[in-house]
Amino acid sequence: MKKSKPLYFHGEDVPPSAPENALFHVIPVPFERSVSYGAGTAGGPDAILEASCQLELLTKGCIPAEHGFHTTSPVDCSGPVEDVLNRIRKCVDATLQVDKIPVVLGGEHTVTHGVISALVDRFDDFGVIQFDAHADLRDSYEGSPHSHACVMRRIHEQNIPIYQLGTRSYSSEEQEYRLVHSIPFLDSEDIWKKGHELSLPVDFPKKVFITFDIDGLDSSLMPATGTPVPGGLTWYQAMWLIQQIMNSRICIGFDVVEYSPIPGFHGYSFTVAQLVYNMMGYLVLSSTNSKYYIK
Repeated sequence: MKKSKPLYFHGEDVPPSAPENALFHVIPVPFERSVSYGAGTAGGPDAILEASCQLELLTKGCIPAEHGFHTTSPVDCSGPVEDVLNRIRKCVDATLQVDKIPVVLGGEHTVTHGVISALVDRFDDFGVIQFDAHADLRDSYEGSPHSHACVMRRIHEQNIPIYQLGTRSYSSEEQEYRLVHSIPFLDSEDIWKKGHELSLPVDFPKKVFITFDIDGLDSSLMPATGTPVPGGLTWYQAMWLIQQIMNSRICIGFDVVEYSPIPGFHGYSFTVAQLVYNMMGYLVLSSTNSKYYIK
């Protein structure tokens, strides 16, 4: 049986760089275990990588690819959840050891927990900015504390500040947790009514990790996810928010999760690939980040 060729971010347009020479380390994590509505997130990373081959090199007036891409082998997602999270942690740690930026492609949102474990080992102080339709602050869901619906609760319990953007569907338990712990947020309706200007709390950490659940986008733009919700962010609302984050904070990595490809609708895969590439673009355009990463 003929083996399929390995997939690299941006394909043949951008020859893969050695880990030490690539600013961006793209880490596919096809983890799918706790999806509670639509399935398919295990196919997300491959679909994003395939679609990335169709991207133009130029985005936002720059070429992020000039700074190098290293695409790792997919993380082994077999076995107990704890083992998978540990493998994610080790893979992200390898990226951090050479002072590069992890770009994790999920998979369900649970993968972020493994990523954060690696960041905790490396950085003393950082926050997490979450794009999401859901708060993901449940203590457990369908019997599992490692459900995709619990990931931000697990992160916040480690005393990591979080900020939520685009949220619009959450339980009374999550609303109470958010209020009791004074978790800052901008719900999607607030952004629609008041505009996309983002003012992070003055004491929010200078270093941030961005986790982008693609159901944060409006379901008319991105229905290819397990739990689509109407009333989400438009494309440019999301772009402007990302740009503001990159301009004001040092981004120590980001992930894009919960993409569930719909067969025959490759445009959604391209949209997610473009989102990933644009996030890279805003990072390298930012003087805050370029001073930190680009010597």
